Amino acid sequence: MAANMVRFRGGAWGPVRRFGLAAYRKYSSGGGCPNVPLTSPLPGVPKPVFATVDGQEKFETKVTTLENGLRIASQNKFGQFCTVGILINSGSRHEAKYLSGISHFLEKLAFSSTAQFGSKDEILLTLEKHGGICDCQASRDTTMYAVSADAKGLDSVVNLLADVVLQPRLSDEEIEMTRMAVQFELEDLNMRPDPEPLLTEMIHAAAYRENTVGLNRFCPVENIEKMDRKVLHSYLQNYYSPDRMVLAGVGIEHEQLVECARKYLLGVDPVWKSDKPKQIDKSVAQYTGGIIKLEKDMSDVSLGPTPIPELTHIMIGLESCSFLEEDFIPFAVLNMMMGGGGSFSAGGPGKGMFTRLYLNVLNRHHWMYNATSYHHSYEDTGLLCIHASADPRQVREMVEIITREFILMAGAVGEVELERAKTQLKSMLMMNLESRPVIFEDVGRQVLATNTRKLPHELCSLIGNVKPNDIKRVVAKMLRNKPAVAALGDLTELPTYEHIQAALSSKDGRLPRMYRLFR
Repeated sequence: MAANMVRFRGGAWGPVRRFGLAAYRKYSSGGGCPNVPLTSPLPGVPKPVFATVDGQEKFETKVTTLENGLRIASQNKFGQFCTVGILINSGSRHEAKYLSGISHFLEKLAFSSTAQFGSKDEILLTLEKHGGICDCQASRDTTMYAVSADAKGLDSVVNLLADVVLQPRLSDEEIEMTRMAVQFELEDLNMRPDPEPLLTEMIHAAAYRENTVGLNRFCPVENIEKMDRKVLHSYLQNYYSPDRMVLAGVGIEHEQLVECARKYLLGVDPVWKSDKPKQIDKSVAQYTGGIIKLEKDMSDVSLGPTPIPELTHIMIGLESCSFLEEDFIPFAVLNMMMGGGGSFSAGGPGKGMFTRLYLNVLNRHHWMYNATSYHHSYEDTGLLCIHASADPRQVREMVEIITREFILMAGAVGEVELERAKTQLKSMLMMNLESRPVIFEDVGRQVLATNTRKLPHELCSLIGNVKPNDIKRVVAKMLRNKPAVAALGDLTELPTYEHIQAALSSKDGRLPRMYRLFR
């Protein structure tokens, strides 16, 4: 046994390595290289190779068009999961000749029973096998069906998406359930403390009166009971065609996605197949300007231990440009420069605390509850607007502060604030594009509109090239338009539309003075 011990210590097994305090002392004393300072590399050690960031994606967005006009776009991305979906050039702007609210209704009906799947539960169980989730969103110009799941289940996912989009059953029971869901959402929209979704609807309706993006995005109450299978099929026949669709995927190989598309989306007849000629609404957005007012008691919107005070909400907007125009980037920088938010927001420059609406409005006028800039852009138009909230007694003063900010946009643009806005826009873009679903939506929307995709480093380059003169030029062009105004709450002190228009046409943005004989 002793012989075995000797063999173990110094024989075939080699010398025993020592750990513990003695070993620690030996290596921590610097005895190996006593004269090498920490600022110099150790002799005999390979030179380290560090990761570099060049701002460019290593994978291009690949686009293939099938014989039936369907476009397939993909962006490779490392990871176990993928996001795949179908985007359709269809939304509330195409409903001029139909019952308003069809897109909203179809959004709520999505992922219900189909030719292959007997119920929504069956669809969810199928996705569960691949760790998947699904969602559908309908906007003014796009309807999007999306699934995130394990990349190994791509074949099943594309099969499911094709069935959901082209073979929905639209049973009477599902339509009735959707009526209830739409009714509930409309009631919730009018009751929620945050009025932003309702104001966005109102400003679009005022800016594009009764045309394209000004049409109702939400189904009106009077149309809920009129929705049935026949109405939905007549709309689907015209707008759910392969040439108006993009199958987009992130996190998968392009060839694999094309193969699945050929298998499930080529030569497939939809359930509403008809020999009638298609009637596509190709109307171009007509900016009209105007005002929409909604008198409403906002005193009990948010009760409880910390109730929100009664507020009047105003949104003023002007036409900008479409996302296809070169001026889209300067407008995006301008929107970031205006920034803003709520009066209780906290944080440093990354939270927008150095934007104009904070420095010039919220920091100077403590009674203003909110001042935020928004930019909505579509394929043929755009809308830059500012939303502000305050006590009903100070509405006139609030409107004047906002009109002055619009006029000040045309003034001097500081290099520091411009660089800060550009940096903030770039960082927001890059941080958002770290999310796989966001990349999917970006790929799908760009390919749907332009058949190609600008990569993030290209957009960052365009943002970096914006100069102060570009901001002044787009603002001067914007201020030539009539304003669009949406007002919600107690509107007793609201200036007339003509006075708001006069303020935006003046040099200083001030409202015309009012003289009253009796107070």
